[in-house]
Amino acid sequence: MLHRIILLFVSLVFLEQVSFADFTSSQIEKCTETTRETEDFEQLKKLRNRFTYIARSCKEIKDRYDGVYYLTTANGMLYQTYCDMTTAGGGWTLVASVHENSIYGRCTAGDRWSSQQGNNADLPDGDGNWSNRNTFGTVESATADDFKNPGYYDITAEDMSVWHIPNKLPLEHWNQEAAAILRYHTENQFLTLYGGNLFQLFKQYPVRYKVGTCSDRGPAIPIIYDHGDAESTKKLYGPNPRREFEPGFITFRAINWESAAMAICSGVKPTVGCNTEHYCIGGGGYFNPEEQCGDFPSFDYDRLGKEQGWSASKEMTEAAVLLFYR
Repeated sequence: MLHRIILLFVSLVFLEQVSFADFTSSQIEKCTETTRETEDFEQLKKLRNRFTYIARSCKEIKDRYDGVYYLTTANGMLYQTYCDMTTAGGGWTLVASVHENSIYGRCTAGDRWSSQQGNNADLPDGDGNWSNRNTFGTVESATADDFKNPGYYDITAEDMSVWHIPNKLPLEHWNQEAAAILRYHTENQFLTLYGGNLFQLFKQYPVRYKVGTCSDRGPAIPIIYDHGDAESTKKLYGPNPRREFEPGFITFRAINWESAAMAICSGVKPTVGCNTEHYCIGGGGYFNPEEQCGDFPSFDYDRLGKEQGWSASKEMTEAAVLLFYR
């Protein structure tokens, strides 16, 4: 390959000294072939760099490829994650996904964002993963299982992007336009007000049973839609919750009537009422009644996926929520 690059260099120098008409057709064909091979080499080199370049976040990576990269923490820990290099200028780092493995499992194995230890009032924080340094899952399985990498607590970010992707959809299809149920991002650098990431935000607004009243919510941040809009967002939730929220926001640490805390209300801001268990995800370690406990607490209240009463749509219930920083 090196001799081909040298040949190309010699050809370019020679071109500066003679006219194009001085070449024979065979010489022109050989030069064209050499140029094509060199372009292929540069493309392979760029693809290799994609897998060997190590940065602190996707924002530091300058090329324009979506996909899996190695990143490093401040302490030098390497980890793999997905980078979105196209949405709103790119540079988005996947740091977590919330996946409901069983809507009928009530704070059982797999409910890492609420509790895997049962519905227990003596464990008001549940597994506490919204505000600790535990990591779990793999990037390739982020739509089939819960995922949390060191970037969740290590990256200092300004904004968030959120994707709702159907369960078990392979990674190579995530960024297809038709894949997402809902996609949006923020643009007001709100994370700078809360420590630069969700780890710090949830230190200020703990996701814990009996931490406050239903009017004591965390920040509600306006969003920019990348797929979907306010009207389609409303239809992803049940007809009864639609009367309680305003679409076009992402809200943090919402508390319901029974004093249970949920971490994120995706795409919406609670306005009246406090039945947030039907349209917010994640939670502390205790819900009353027990039927609400889980990562998607009570999305199936009036029959799973039937979009009636308080139940969320089948599309929303059977989609993983991917969380990105930039």
